[in-house]
Amino acid sequence: MKWQKKKRKELSSFSILFIILIALGILTIILNGQTFSPQTVDGETVNQVVGAKISDIVMAPFNGFRDAIEISVFILVLGGFLNIVTQSGALESGIQTVVKKLKGNELIIIPILMVLFSIGGSTYGMAEETIPFYSLLTATLVAAGFDTIVAVGTVLLGSGSGVIGSTVNPFSTGVAMDALRGIGIQPNTGVILLIGFMLWAVSTAYSIFIVMRYAKKVKEDKGSTILSLQEQEDMKENFGQEDKKDLTFTKRHKIILSIFAFCFLVMIVSLIPWGDFGVTIFDGWTSFLTGESFGDWYFGDLAMWFFIIGLICAIVGRFSEKETVDSFVEGSKDMLSVVLIIVVARGASVLMSTTYLDLFILDKAAGLLQDFSPILFVIGAYVLYLGLSFIIPSTSGLAYVSIPVMGGLANNIGLSPDVMVMIFASGCGLINLITPTSGVVMGGLEVSKVNYSTWIKFMRKPIIVLGVLNLLILIISMLVAS
Repeated sequence: MKWQKKKRKELSSFSILFIILIALGILTIILNGQTFSPQTVDGETVNQVVGAKISDIVMAPFNGFRDAIEISVFILVLGGFLNIVTQSGALESGIQTVVKKLKGNELIIIPILMVLFSIGGSTYGMAEETIPFYSLLTATLVAAGFDTIVAVGTVLLGSGSGVIGSTVNPFSTGVAMDALRGIGIQPNTGVILLIGFMLWAVSTAYSIFIVMRYAKKVKEDKGSTILSLQEQEDMKENFGQEDKKDLTFTKRHKIILSIFAFCFLVMIVSLIPWGDFGVTIFDGWTSFLTGESFGDWYFGDLAMWFFIIGLICAIVGRFSEKETVDSFVEGSKDMLSVVLIIVVARGASVLMSTTYLDLFILDKAAGLLQDFSPILFVIGAYVLYLGLSFIIPSTSGLAYVSIPVMGGLANNIGLSPDVMVMIFASGCGLINLITPTSGVVMGGLEVSKVNYSTWIKFMRKPIIVLGVLNLLILIISMLVAS
């Protein structure tokens, strides 16, 4: 009976997302015609929910794919690139070498990586950009004696805690401050940076503590893993190292891994919006490859960058033309499930924006909050953003929709619009650690072969503690700033 319980059939990520998609569509039908304060969307004034038609629900995944075409192509190319490097033997031999050198000190790699990811999250909203790291770090951390939950926690909680404490993140606090200026409110950058730094420090420290505590427990006792038996089998099949022979770390392997590291370094540098920070060193000369300078690259540019580097790795690895093509196609095929998950998740978001359900919820909630005390206002606004972020996982999209309403409301009732910016950033960041409508969450779990239900089990208590810690900082900030 115990075996049967562990081996039970769980809902797949696709099933969860399709259920959410249909449920949201039905909700719009129920609320069809419900009015809200007039809002301008793409130059048109709207003031009521439009019930989704069957065709809207059916076409939502396609519209999601159209909306997410660049990241979808990038992920497929990434899969081909990673498989070429894997087939060269460089990745496996490199991981074995790292694990041997860290023997007895494997835990140290976790806080280092999480701090780096959190800095990326706080400064430029590192999210989709983390997907390439799931495969690499899962293999490395499993080989070091941990499980796949440790790998997911390292990447997702690392970058996510940074997004919670966004400082100069142009896709979160940057867009929100711009939205405030759009309604005639000048944001206080110093206040926003200070609150962001406090949220970043507390969230990152607690996230590291949670992952380290679990990792240490799994390292000492493999039976303490929260993975189901099926997930453990998947981990051994996809990332296991026990049955693999020792490989010699050759000079060719070192060259390929050096190219591999350079590729990821360029990815990170190219995505940081240097212009927003007044940095112009990359302007012009870095545009020779894709036509866009570093700082203006997006997933289309990255797709072709990884494609070119994949070919270079194949040449260094002395692959034949057929081996190169076969390896690339096989790797892309492995990433297809990740792409489909992102497509359906994005489809749900597109459906909500086209039916104006997001505007309806925002308007009604704002009306309820205006008579609250400062403490209750912060708590209510935070809860509101948890709900809105479930519908609109995109922080920049949610900022443009909500901040003119919520920032303006806070200013009108004598509260700080600057703290409202951080309520928005923190709420979005927190829910995007677990929301199934986020392609990053579901895609990362798919790459690491972790069930969504298992991740929720792991995050059950940490998500509550993180929320309480963030609320304490935000409440105190609102009382001081207002």
